[in-house]
Amino acid sequence: MNGVAKDTIHAPARNGRWLRVAGRAGFVARGVVYLRVGYLALKIALGHGGGEEADRQGAFQQVAEQPFGRVALWLLVVGFACMALWRASAAVFGGGEQRKAGTRILNGGRAVFYAVVCWGAAAFAVGAGASSNSDTKSQDWSATLLGKPGGRFLVGAVGLAVIGVGIGIAVRAVLRKFLRKLDTAVMSPRTRTAVTVAGAGGNVARGAVFAAAGVFALVAAVRFDPGQAKGVDDTLRSFASTPVGPWLLVVIALGLLLFGCFSFANARWRRL
Repeated sequence: MNGVAKDTIHAPARNGRWLRVAGRAGFVARGVVYLRVGYLALKIALGHGGGEEADRQGAFQQVAEQPFGRVALWLLVVGFACMALWRASAAVFGGGEQRKAGTRILNGGRAVFYAVVCWGAAAFAVGAGASSNSDTKSQDWSATLLGKPGGRFLVGAVGLAVIGVGIGIAVRAVLRKFLRKLDTAVMSPRTRTAVTVAGAGGNVARGAVFAAAGVFALVAAVRFDPGQAKGVDDTLRSFASTPVGPWLLVVIALGLLLFGCFSFANARWRRL
């Protein structure tokens, strides 16, 4: 009887430990993809991008071309599945600040997002997911919505929402709110500085990409033209078409590389 009671007592702890491992694996997978996207964006900015796509699809393609690439792709599939599982657990069970209704809903949305990313990585790993990139998908969904009653307002609402998300990410980065989720007490001063720089710079760049993509969706709604919607690749390329030339894209690409590093820092020091 006592043995059963002991197992019952320690089961939640064991489950929590495995969920923390899952969360950390997910952050590693996210870091790998952002490093790849940042690298591809930097190549495009410097005129060496060729026909490569600076988005998740392009990142998966790059991974696949490396030695043992197929194995690495399946590891990413596992990582994103772990991230989806961890986010879903936070949405359902909460814990700490995760108990807030808004935070739990947000985690539910993130769980769905990472499940979709996991599915896309798996499709790519088996050779069935390389047919379309983020730009084609963005134009497809905007065309679908624009063809429905009130579609212009739906696309416009999506654009405004994405702009708001991007601005929110950037503002929180500037305010360094991400540090609240990290166990900074165990970091050395130099490590904390490095993580802070990576988190601030990486999240500002990520927020800028979100906001720019939202602007393009809003333009698609105003002009009633799905061709104006852009995915990650075309959004990044648009930064090279600004008056400052490719240098803005260089800055954004470096920021995405920083965010990849920040994801690895989350895998190590995030409070889960």
